[in-house]
Amino acid sequence: MSEQKIAFYKGPAGGWGALRSVTQALLRQDIAVKGARTLLSANQPDGFDCPGCAWPDRNHQSTFEFCENGAKAVAAEATARRAGPEFFARHTVAELAQQSDFWLEDQGRLTHPMAYDAASDRYLPIDWDEAFARIARHLNALPDPDQAIFYTSGRASNEAAFLYQLFVREYGTNNFPDCSNMCHEPSGAAMKPQIGVGKGTVTLDDFTQADAIFIFGQNPGTNHPRMLGELRAAHKRGARIVSFNPLRERGLERFADPQDKREMATLGATPISTHYFQLRAGGDLAAAKGMMKHLLEVEAARGGVLDHGFIAEHTTGFEALAADLRAEDWAVLEEESGLMQAQLRSAGDVYLGARSAIVCWGMGITQHPHSVATIQMLTNLLLLRGNIGRPGAGACPVRGHSNVQGDRTMGIWEKPPAALLDRLEQVFGFAPPRRPGVDTVEAIRLMLEGRGRVFFALGGNFAAATPDTFATWRALRQCDLTVHVATKLNRSHVVHGREALILPCLGRTEIDLQAAGPQGVTVEDSMSMVHLSAGINPPASAELLSEPAIVARLAAATLGARSRTPWLWLVEDYARIRELIARVFDDFHDFNARVAVPGGFRLRNTASERVWATPGGKAAFVPHAVPRDTPVHRARRRAGGAQTVFHLMTTRSHDQYNTTIYGMDDRYRGVYGQRRVVFIHPEDIRALGLVDGDRVDMTTVWDDGEARRADDFRLVAYDIPRGHLAAYYPETNPLVPLSATALVAGTPTSKAVPVVLTPHGNTRNAGATATVTQPPPANALA
Repeated sequence: MSEQKIAFYKGPAGGWGALRSVTQALLRQDIAVKGARTLLSANQPDGFDCPGCAWPDRNHQSTFEFCENGAKAVAAEATARRAGPEFFARHTVAELAQQSDFWLEDQGRLTHPMAYDAASDRYLPIDWDEAFARIARHLNALPDPDQAIFYTSGRASNEAAFLYQLFVREYGTNNFPDCSNMCHEPSGAAMKPQIGVGKGTVTLDDFTQADAIFIFGQNPGTNHPRMLGELRAAHKRGARIVSFNPLRERGLERFADPQDKREMATLGATPISTHYFQLRAGGDLAAAKGMMKHLLEVEAARGGVLDHGFIAEHTTGFEALAADLRAEDWAVLEEESGLMQAQLRSAGDVYLGARSAIVCWGMGITQHPHSVATIQMLTNLLLLRGNIGRPGAGACPVRGHSNVQGDRTMGIWEKPPAALLDRLEQVFGFAPPRRPGVDTVEAIRLMLEGRGRVFFALGGNFAAATPDTFATWRALRQCDLTVHVATKLNRSHVVHGREALILPCLGRTEIDLQAAGPQGVTVEDSMSMVHLSAGINPPASAELLSEPAIVARLAAATLGARSRTPWLWLVEDYARIRELIARVFDDFHDFNARVAVPGGFRLRNTASERVWATPGGKAAFVPHAVPRDTPVHRARRRAGGAQTVFHLMTTRSHDQYNTTIYGMDDRYRGVYGQRRVVFIHPEDIRALGLVDGDRVDMTTVWDDGEARRADDFRLVAYDIPRGHLAAYYPETNPLVPLSATALVAGTPTSKAVPVVLTPHGNTRNAGATATVTQPPPANALA
């Protein structure tokens, strides 16, 4: 582990720093040779899809279609380390709970199914058949199927997700909380009624033709590093790249492509953003509205700005939007965006000068109370100039985990459309439940109320990823049974129900051998491309099962003779599963043949064809007021100047992916050997009477009487707007109230948490009357 220090990073994103980091990751996992060989098969026609992010691959023939953080994900999965029965025999669960999240996952690959034994407080080996029988007994003993909760990670393949949703609906519930509920749920909730699809409308080819690319609330250098290659190429050919982000992020400033020999040899780099606007967190709606107001004013002055033909033929609601924009006060737009009118007009002028434009966004948009409204305003911006459904233009929500979009396509959704349920009934001959299930936040509430008694997770790290950490932990501990399908140990395995099981599965990089021979699975990336993924490494243990096999065997054990689905026969050859997928989803016709083509195929996207699958048959302009009554606004009004209420954004470090922490450094932000840091403007530090490097505690300002604190964070002076803070999750997830969710979408608003700071050790807690009811184990979130 590196020395704890704060040191400004002078280099670009990528470059030699990325290569050194990849080398260190391979060495740390004791797989220098194996790891390098494995990376050469990442994103290849006869190899595996990167288990990291969902950014698409341009060239499946290239031997270098991976990035630094993708390489860390591969190294973590291909590690030589093992956490088998001998490991669990050495540690009680109480002892494991004292360890950090980094330490838990760093122990290596799980090798055997394990069951919690309360008498010894240890996980003990269990036979697979007995594990499935135990789960089936719990599920079949429930008086109501809705007392079971089935979580899904975005890592699950299309085949696993399809079988999973089929099994759970045959069992009798739509309780499908998933990682979409915590990230891009607002994208679908906003775009589906507006343009008829809940996915992005662009392809990688559009990035080669766009005159301008606008990036809102996204840090591709850490979260989607391969995107930097597209942005670099766009910049080099003269495209304008406009970034809106509260923090200065190195990946949005400059990038050195490790594949460019000249750039590497000369220590050079390519600029990324031509314009960089450091707006207030959550100010994106006001910024988009300011750009559109500028468009209308220029249109009124000289004309030729809006695409009137497109608006007339393809849209509704323009006049209502125009009236709302004309009536908007520039002073409000400046105050709420944090940008000057001249800056908003400058961004608008870039958009005016672009024949084709793409708008991208990430979780910096989706995890706000008004996220759905913001995305609809960004879509309004595109529609004003006809920038959907033509080359070089469109909407680009950049998804996180590698198959989070595919899981939703396969039916992992707590609110399934009637058409899907009708088709399942037609193809499989059972009546699927029609009542909506619970999303992630609702699932936590269900468990807290004692009405969620069995929790099954197909991947993920629910205990660490979710908001209101200690409430979530109480919820999980109230369950009769918790089950986690996983490749490595994580926090969720030590925050368990009265009974608990850990089911180890194959990773994306490993050979999946079934009765018909080696199998490949399919995934869908952020741009609706579906392609095969086949591992090349021997399994970490002979005891591992694939995710499709785990789901099929569980379904067979639970449903028995009452199901007509041939579960075990299906997993003998995954082509059989894909044939069923094709029968349920029309867009997957000839699935096996089309996915056999290198690079796979793209699912139909009606909006990119200017076919609007909306109630009105057209794309809809949707006006929204600038939000001025968010939880941060209300907390500041209540404080009345008596104390400073900050706007906290939770964020990732460069050494993590979602809740998986690969190391303790955040190279681009200059943080080394530590994670309990909080980024803050230097003037805010001085105003608090503190100095850079002081330790502070953070307390949420909320109105439910619960005290939510996260203690002992180091202040780091940073280029961030006044009144704002940024700190890493999952360390700061305890500060996010369960009731802090996005309107319409229900996503936790982890980028909009009102907090106060006190010197570490000070017991003041912002007036909260309750106490922390369940303190964390020592170092549990370190």
